Amino acid sequence: MTELSDREAELVSAHEQERPARQLGGRLRLGVWIVGGLLSVYSLMVVFRPVEALEHRMTFLAVALPLVFLCYRSGWSSLVPRLFGRGTPASPPPGNAAGTPAENDPLAGVSRAVAHPEGTRRPERPTVVDWLLAAASLAVLVYPLLDIDGFRDRGSGAALTDLDIVAGLALTVLLLEAVRRTVGWSLAIICIIFLVYAYYGAYLPIDWTIGHRGFDLGQIVSQLYTGTEGFFGVPMQVAASYIILFTIYGAVLDYSGASKFFIDLSFAAFRKSRAAPGRTVTTAGFLLGTVSGSGVATTVSLGSVAWPVLRRAGYPKEPAGGILAAGGIGAILSPPTLGAAAFIIAEYLRVSYLEVLLYATIPTLLYYLGIFLAIEIDSRRFSTHAVQVDAPRAGKLLLRFGYHFSSLILIIVLMALDRSAFQSVVIATAIAFALSFLDPQHRMGPKRTGQALAKGTLEVLPVTAVCAAAGIIVGVITQTGLGLNLSAIIVDFAAGNLILTTLMSGIAVMLLGLAVPVTASFIIAAVIIGPALTTLGVTPAEAYMFVFYYAVLSEVSPPTALSAVAAAAITGGNTYKTMMMTWRYTLPAFLVPFAFVLTPNGQALLGQGPIGTVLLMTAVSAVAVAALAMATGGLAGWPERVLAAVAAVLLLFLEPVPIVAGLAVLAVAGAVHLVRSRRRDPA
Repeated sequence: MTELSDREAELVSAHEQERPARQLGGRLRLGVWIVGGLLSVYSLMVVFRPVEALEHRMTFLAVALPLVFLCYRSGWSSLVPRLFGRGTPASPPPGNAAGTPAENDPLAGVSRAVAHPEGTRRPERPTVVDWLLAAASLAVLVYPLLDIDGFRDRGSGAALTDLDIVAGLALTVLLLEAVRRTVGWSLAIICIIFLVYAYYGAYLPIDWTIGHRGFDLGQIVSQLYTGTEGFFGVPMQVAASYIILFTIYGAVLDYSGASKFFIDLSFAAFRKSRAAPGRTVTTAGFLLGTVSGSGVATTVSLGSVAWPVLRRAGYPKEPAGGILAAGGIGAILSPPTLGAAAFIIAEYLRVSYLEVLLYATIPTLLYYLGIFLAIEIDSRRFSTHAVQVDAPRAGKLLLRFGYHFSSLILIIVLMALDRSAFQSVVIATAIAFALSFLDPQHRMGPKRTGQALAKGTLEVLPVTAVCAAAGIIVGVITQTGLGLNLSAIIVDFAAGNLILTTLMSGIAVMLLGLAVPVTASFIIAAVIIGPALTTLGVTPAEAYMFVFYYAVLSEVSPPTALSAVAAAAITGGNTYKTMMMTWRYTLPAFLVPFAFVLTPNGQALLGQGPIGTVLLMTAVSAVAVAALAMATGGLAGWPERVLAAVAAVLLLFLEPVPIVAGLAVLAVAGAVHLVRSRRRDPA
């Protein structure tokens, strides 16, 4: 089984917004894995034998929700520290998270990081309360399935029985407890606030914009439980149809040896340059993202292998941590998998997932360009040097294991040929499974196949809880009209100014992301902030992509910056300095979304418009990213850095006059730097 080591799992659980699962043992472990594997098989079958939407989502949740209560601790014994702070994680031992590899073998930790044996933590057993909650979850979700048509009719006709209402209220409580167990109190509290608002809204002052007539328990339950506007809405559809398929695909890739290949290839590809170690880490993070899908998990998996290499290359602890965190967060910013929120964008916009991938392509290229340029500057600033790595040559690795890329490419090709994202990823999963037999060490026999299928389900459990609970928020917003009211408040507060509205929106999404996971923060922001932006003329695609990027970037934003904190735990660096280094590496990702919201030509950065305009605006944005790298790097003096920052902002307006002005200012910055350099070194 290819899990994180115990030490790595501790780091992920300490800094990830998702809580750690129990380490089950014995027959219970086997039973949970069998049920998880069967749910994966069901999800694969539904792609080719579709089931009605409400029935499918209920069935999926009827299996997933009981598993949440069996697999995740209640945490009541640690209630006080969970409410008032995470506490300070234990300091990691010197070296990497999994133990320090031999100094003469930077890759000694690779096997432990991506293909080590199962953890050795003592098995835990669910409590009686956990079993009761699991049974209750199954009961309240199977109950409607016994007569799904009658249940739906009672909901649409506002003729719910007392049993319907009791079951709906019970499911609400169960989902709140499930989301509390998996991602903490914040989202659960937000959901409770929305429920209270729906019930007591009529008591708000009549002149308040957010006031409404109020709804009784029957009306709230009908909205949340009996249709596809609440628990079983778009977020649940995404979890049960998109995300489960991609987690199965990632698990198959992982068990077939792709993770180890991606890391080995990254280290083999950049051998001789002094900037090679930093570029290697960034590339490995991008490739591992296709398997992990989590910024923190990718940072930790990558850091356990890469930190010894970066240290030997001469990187200080904080810049090394910044590189690790920036590479890790790229895992959920980059095609072809992106994060869970990207699937929700496709559903909200009613476009294909391929189109969302196209939206993300140019911003992703600019993101990695910014990181590579910053790494290049830092390699000179810190006088880093190349590190000899005991790894096969890149060409040899590609010839032997390059087939791991084929399923990734196949997903894009199939979607380009008008196959649905569901069918594309299932076919790609089958191809990855078949190709595993080319590697005797990782061939997918019955045991590994069963483990991969079970892992696919178990990894989607926290997201499922989040998506179902987020349905409470979406359902209440739809029922009360709160989304449009809050959007109007935002626009009025900004006096109808698009720049101010966008700035406020970015800050709001980032603040929201500090409290709740990326998926939940995107869902909440999309239904509240999205309409505020579209009211001022921003297209839905631009608005949702703006919200998406800022929801993701909350993981590298002070004061929490979860990925940066995890990276600091690995390197032993100062946490705050690591956060700021991460922020510097990811700065283009913070500014580019403003370009495609605030400027008419910004849509070109989403691949929209004539190809000539797209290429020109991409080139201009690349120059702006280079200017940002100059402004934030430590090689130039303050005068040229300030000029470079001004040039970057002007260039990102993406209009002829600002572009010319930005290029002129950048030229002046270059000239000033050249003159100052010659004065410092007359020779």
